[in-house]
Amino acid sequence: MSKPMNNVQKIQHSLTKRKRAETRFRWYGRIAILIGLAAVMMLFTDIISKGHGAFRVTYIQLEVEYDQGLIGVTNLTDPAQLQDGNWGAIPKAALRAKFTDVSGRRDKRKLYGLLSNGAGFDLKDRLVANPLLLGEKERIWILADDDIDTYYKSWLDGEPYAARMSDKQMAWIDQLHNEGNIRLQFNSNLFTRGDSREPEQAGIRGAIMGSLFTLILTLLLSFPIGVSAAIYLEEFAPKNRWTDFIEVNINNLAAVPSIIFGLLGLAIFINFFHVPRSVPIVGGLVLTLMTLPTIIITSRAAIKSVPPSIREAALGMGASKYQMVLHHVLPLALPGMLTGAIIGMAQALGETAPLLMIGMVAFIVDIPAGFTDPATVLPVQIFLWADSPERAFIEKTSAAIMVLLSFLIVMNTTAVWLRKRLERRW
Repeated sequence: MSKPMNNVQKIQHSLTKRKRAETRFRWYGRIAILIGLAAVMMLFTDIISKGHGAFRVTYIQLEVEYDQGLIGVTNLTDPAQLQDGNWGAIPKAALRAKFTDVSGRRDKRKLYGLLSNGAGFDLKDRLVANPLLLGEKERIWILADDDIDTYYKSWLDGEPYAARMSDKQMAWIDQLHNEGNIRLQFNSNLFTRGDSREPEQAGIRGAIMGSLFTLILTLLLSFPIGVSAAIYLEEFAPKNRWTDFIEVNINNLAAVPSIIFGLLGLAIFINFFHVPRSVPIVGGLVLTLMTLPTIIITSRAAIKSVPPSIREAALGMGASKYQMVLHHVLPLALPGMLTGAIIGMAQALGETAPLLMIGMVAFIVDIPAGFTDPATVLPVQIFLWADSPERAFIEKTSAAIMVLLSFLIVMNTTAVWLRKRLERRW
């Protein structure tokens, strides 16, 4: 029969159990952090492994001749001739001159498939920029087709993907590789062009410019309105049922699904005010509604963090309440407000659902030059590419995700830096 424990033993036993519980709790936290980090690392590894190839693209070197009779253009300043010119004949003639043994319509069609469908228009742009080339020859690197690009990259990796390749095309690529006339180059088209049905020509510049215009308008509208609302509610509004009702609804709006704001924008801005679809103006208005609750809540928290002694000192020196808020409270609360605004802009940058509802899912080729030009945004561009059947769009989608994540990381890092750099310790 065991002896009953005395008080000291009971206390020691209790302390031992508590220490074990604390140790287990700390390990639970560490394990949770490790699981989260592992999940993030797996996500980033998957995205980078699929998307890094999009930053390089396959080019083929050929000797082209800007033959006036071939393209039917004698005056490069005549828009009609430029529009009617047979620009696709230049790269086709260069391929025929390179592979002289190719005959038959079917084999020639396969041969022409080595190059991008837009290769002729790229040569047109080069010729317009350098008119002295008309009638001359030059060796130039020409963009390859997306199937060729996919095959060549996989072939270099030792796992050739030849699902859409013919045996003759693979033999031609082997010949070009042995001669040093095919290689991977930095894919500048990804950052200088808009969307395209051809994966090798598609870029994200149009989506980036659309996101930029949309975010500029969102910031210009949401920040002053959100800060003004926060100042009024925190410093001037009477504490009654009406202001309590407003505060509750602001907090509720912060938790509303973003697609609801898209429906609201569709009903009010497009159907009622007849704002054009798929333009940064309507996108900025919708995202303003979505980010306002976040900015108001963070701005009120920043105002609350200013010690009451600041207010009392300003009022004691004879300042009016307006002067106290404008000259003392607002400057001290501004770093926290800026942090909240940046977080709100990062949230707006990554939104897709509300913009789908207002038509910013349209296929936009041209680069938007203003707030009223048709545009799309980077998350919607990712959505469109992810739904495309071409294999080459897989790496394009992952590359665009990498660019979007880079912007979000920069914005959130800036918010953290501002908070650390400008915060006041009372």
